[in-house]
Amino acid sequence: MRWLPEIHFERRLKPPRWLGPATPPIAVIVALAIGALVLWASGRDPVDIYQRMVRAAFTNPGAFSNTLVSATPILLTGLAAAITFRMKVWNIGADGQLMIGGVLAAAAGTFFAGQSLPVVMALMLLAGIVGGALWAAIAAVLRAYLNTNEVLTTLMLNYIAPLILFYLVFSSTSYWRDLSSQHAKVFPLAKTLAEEHFWPEYGTTVVVPFGFILGAVLAVVLLFLVRSTRFGFQMRVSADSPAAGRYAGIRTGRLLVVVMLLSGAVAGIAGASQIGDFSHRLEPRNLQFAVYGYTGIAVAALVRYHPVGVVISAVLVGALSNAGFNLQGLDLPLGLIGVNQGIILLLVAASEVSTRYRLVIGRRGRDETRAPPDGESGSTAVVDGIGNERPSRGADS
Repeated sequence: MRWLPEIHFERRLKPPRWLGPATPPIAVIVALAIGALVLWASGRDPVDIYQRMVRAAFTNPGAFSNTLVSATPILLTGLAAAITFRMKVWNIGADGQLMIGGVLAAAAGTFFAGQSLPVVMALMLLAGIVGGALWAAIAAVLRAYLNTNEVLTTLMLNYIAPLILFYLVFSSTSYWRDLSSQHAKVFPLAKTLAEEHFWPEYGTTVVVPFGFILGAVLAVVLLFLVRSTRFGFQMRVSADSPAAGRYAGIRTGRLLVVVMLLSGAVAGIAGASQIGDFSHRLEPRNLQFAVYGYTGIAVAALVRYHPVGVVISAVLVGALSNAGFNLQGLDLPLGLIGVNQGIILLLVAASEVSTRYRLVIGRRGRDETRAPPDGESGSTAVVDGIGNERPSRGADS
């Protein structure tokens, strides 16, 4: 009787401690190898392309400064995603929360134009926090008290936010629109921050935006919050078992709302940083097509939602984006760089499976009622998340 192989995934009861931290770097290495094959198949030298990418992202004059600029908004939106995803609350709405935070931050920056830079920065940050938190509160309340799927509500709110921005700047005579000249009335443009209120940059050889420094500090604060406070303990318990959390007296509905508000506040800070650090005015089209919120989710997933790890992940993704932008041309289309970025993000996200499951390869007969010969028993080969095979006695089911 012919025997057929059986392949299935088996849940890990106790994953090795080293597997979680090791999985993302291994996935990145494998992704770079696959990306090299794609480049080679397209008639290009992978070694040369990767060397050019490293120079464009890190070693050329001003390259690392531009990488940090690209990394700043996705660092902050990555932190916003990480804080909710750790509680298994799926906030997909950081993009919209960033936009609404930017709306209020731009209003604060222009309304208090007569104040000093520290005062204006503090007011812009506060406005961004309020805007992002309020936008997140809509989905939070619906999820906590009406059991509405937060993936759908936050996703739909992402479509509403840019429409608000377009209305404020292009379709109305709102406070945000510049009406100071006839040219501005004909060609819609948002009000610009006063030059003395542009957020500061630090460094000479490498210029670091204030928003990036703020994001790094927030990462440390969030790590302490999650690891060393009662609030973080409640988050972990509710993530593992909401029923156990309720039995222990944790008000899971209120906790969910607070976590969503915190996530929205961090995304709102990203909006304030976008106005204060970079654009210096509300730019609806740029914010709509930048998709910082979705990239932030990928950045957080790269490091399994570890707040400090998000800083490193954001720099990596920022480097890829910066290199792709600088190297695009006839000899290297931007789409080809995007393929490499997509391979890295896809493999790292998929590698999460190997931390929770292992691949089991066994053999099962066509006639399952037939017993194996005397003295023999079924055998399987268990392949773990990195491809090591070890024998396992007994049949798999």
